[in-house]
Amino acid sequence: MLTDLIISNYTIVDKLELETSSGLTVITGETGAGKSIALDALGLCLGDRADATAVRSNCEKAEISATFSVENIPEAKRWLVARDLALGNECMLRRVITQEGRSKAYINGTPSTLRDCSELGTLLIDIHSQHSHQSLLRKDTQRYLLDNFGGNTKLAKKVEDVASNWLRLKKERDILVGAHDELASRVQLLAYQVDELDSLQLADGELELLELDAKRFENALQILESGHESVSLIEKSEDAASKALSLISSKIHDQPTLDNARELMDNARISLSEAGLDIKAYIEEVEVNPSKQAVTENRLEKIYEVARKHRILPEEISAFHAQIKSELNELEDGRGKLPLLDEQLRILESKYETLATRLSKARYIAVEDLEEKIHALLSSLGMKLCKIVFSLKKRDSLIPHPKGLEDMELLVSTNPGSAEQPLRKIASGGELSRISLAIQVASANTAAIPSIVFDEIDSGIGGAVAETVGKLLKQLSRHCQILCVTHLPQVAAFGNSHLFASKVVKDGTARASMTSLGKSERIDEIARMLAGTKVTDSAVANAKEMIGLGQN
Repeated sequence: MLTDLIISNYTIVDKLELETSSGLTVITGETGAGKSIALDALGLCLGDRADATAVRSNCEKAEISATFSVENIPEAKRWLVARDLALGNECMLRRVITQEGRSKAYINGTPSTLRDCSELGTLLIDIHSQHSHQSLLRKDTQRYLLDNFGGNTKLAKKVEDVASNWLRLKKERDILVGAHDELASRVQLLAYQVDELDSLQLADGELELLELDAKRFENALQILESGHESVSLIEKSEDAASKALSLISSKIHDQPTLDNARELMDNARISLSEAGLDIKAYIEEVEVNPSKQAVTENRLEKIYEVARKHRILPEEISAFHAQIKSELNELEDGRGKLPLLDEQLRILESKYETLATRLSKARYIAVEDLEEKIHALLSSLGMKLCKIVFSLKKRDSLIPHPKGLEDMELLVSTNPGSAEQPLRKIASGGELSRISLAIQVASANTAAIPSIVFDEIDSGIGGAVAETVGKLLKQLSRHCQILCVTHLPQVAAFGNSHLFASKVVKDGTARASMTSLGKSERIDEIARMLAGTKVTDSAVANAKEMIGLGQN
């Protein structure tokens, strides 16, 4: 529910801080005192458009913040958590408007769009006035209200889930079927390519070995010639090193200064010997073999040809082979999925038909009861000629629809002979508020919105009807928080709390304020509303009596 509303530099409001409570809060004041200013400011927090005229004269910016308790509003908590905006059990919507007309919106201190503020606002509060914050104007809310009233929300959710699953699978199937020809061609091409690469049987590391062998076969004669010459030179050098080592190893050269030279020469002789052995081993592997050379070159040419055909490098063949094999498997799985999808769709269609038919019957039963209750309430509100119809129209399409077998809309006729129209097209703010009140009271036990604001609800009424409005507001406030701007004492007397709007002009500047009234102040205000400018003793006595009756 709404707990706090703070307004700064907005129109004729300098600074206004309101704490609101549960139950019914009434807002009264003289004409022009700004009773609706707080509601208009609240609307800005909920995403209403604003311009520079909203900023108080000679001020740089206007700022409004509305704080709600979301402790008992699971839908709002889920909305906030999903967007990483949750802040315990509190939610603050804040709006700043500059003198130039620029505007910023915040949700729990995080910059947000007006669309997000509006979307969240529909979960927190309804404002029934000339403006359109009423969730009741939306067909989805009307449908939910009917299903909730009839105790069919769980069944409606099952219908929605089954239909959504059917639509998802149908889309998946349509994609597979729609791409069938292209898919078949692709599968055929991939199958041919995979067979070709399977036949190639290219082993890991085979390409590198073949290329090395090809180079050896191509240069075999030169390799053998230079290799033998190299061995011959090494052997000569090895003999020379041995002789030199023998010469300086005789007794006449038995001097420590030659130890390092002897060690180096010995190491050189050993290194030359080992190098010669390695070269001989290498030469032994080289052979001039035209037949083997031809086999190697043919194998390489086949590999290179396949690479050219697929426009890839020879070393990329293995990776390409694995890739197209994987794609082929996926496509073949997809083609084999069609029968399974068809079976799943048949099962879902049958389930949807059963559940949606049950829901449809339950809706028709609930409609009769709800319409009867609403009409009785409208009669007591002075609108007995108003006709409310929850229109349930069968859908033309046989495709499972998440909202059930019928399209539903709330239709209204306010005068005999007038055509029934959607509720959203009702022009009169007073009529719309009273219709909304009747609907809210009729479905109060299942109300989903935790806070409701009524402005102009008592427009054009008085006497016994006004008292009935007060009683109904009181009744509704047992289920949710109600704020009501009123000019009727019969309505104001039923309030659990009372806010008084006033305006003073000082130094040529108007300032609006709003204060919470105590018991005696409340009596004085209702007496003023009864008597007008001159408050009499009888008006005070009448006010006391009305408040006493209103609190019972």
